[in-house]
Amino acid sequence: MSPSSTPPNAATASTLLGEDDSSAPKVAAVQMVSTPDITENIATARRLVAEAAAQGAKLVLLPEYWPLLGLHENDKLAHAETAGRGPMQEALAGMAREHAIWLIGGTLPMVSSESGKVMNTTLVYGADGALQARYDKIHLFSFSRGKESYDESRTIAAGAEVQSVETPFGRVGLSVCYDLRFPELYRALGDCALIVVPSAFTWTTGRAHWEILLRARAIENQCYVLAAAQGGQHPNGRRTWGHSMLIDPWGEPVAVLEEGEGVVVGALDAEHVRSVRENLPALRHRRM
Repeated sequence: MSPSSTPPNAATASTLLGEDDSSAPKVAAVQMVSTPDITENIATARRLVAEAAAQGAKLVLLPEYWPLLGLHENDKLAHAETAGRGPMQEALAGMAREHAIWLIGGTLPMVSSESGKVMNTTLVYGADGALQARYDKIHLFSFSRGKESYDESRTIAAGAEVQSVETPFGRVGLSVCYDLRFPELYRALGDCALIVVPSAFTWTTGRAHWEILLRARAIENQCYVLAAAQGGQHPNGRRTWGHSMLIDPWGEPVAVLEEGEGVVVGALDAEHVRSVRENLPALRHRRM
């Protein structure tokens, strides 16, 4: 897939690039083009999660900032939720319970102890709708070139602990967007069957580095990588790269959606993970 390839015209699409093992559990990444309207974004997430579940996905990942991409970076402060309370958390728990799926809720703003800032938080819900894990994004994105400028540290407090969660599909390592550039975080996650990367990569950085980094993390850790992205032109003027995808342990894309709303679905083949690690035992050869 070339960065210059033309995105599909369909608003919702799922493209499978590999063979689907019907005996293996399916996972899905939801791609959105989130707006400043939380109610609208929740409705979109409900629709796309239902679509993923209808395609057989038992674990579904939402993108970073799925409930809110405001007109101003401070907008998230007014909507930050406390643990266990609020419409965004209620929506996530309800979707997981309704479809009997594991739902990894991209990120949403959670109250921080730092004044004027929120935590950018991933919450994981089991098939019964109960909270299973929380990860607060550690690495905060900063980029400036010409008129394009971002600095998450102005409104987001950094998390401090790596986090993984045991699921019926194996251990799942949690990371968010800019974390992707720091391979030591993924080593610290340990032996994972799947690593997730909810993201809102900019068009500029995504076009240059997104797929390369995702494939590198899959190859290094010899596991599946599932990335759910924001993908399109947002009302606040920001353009995100999209290209939500599932990467296999050999570093090959299994499912990709270039731009626009939709889902990508693919299977987690445990035998493929075992085979890759047996044939190329790089994880056993580590010395550091």
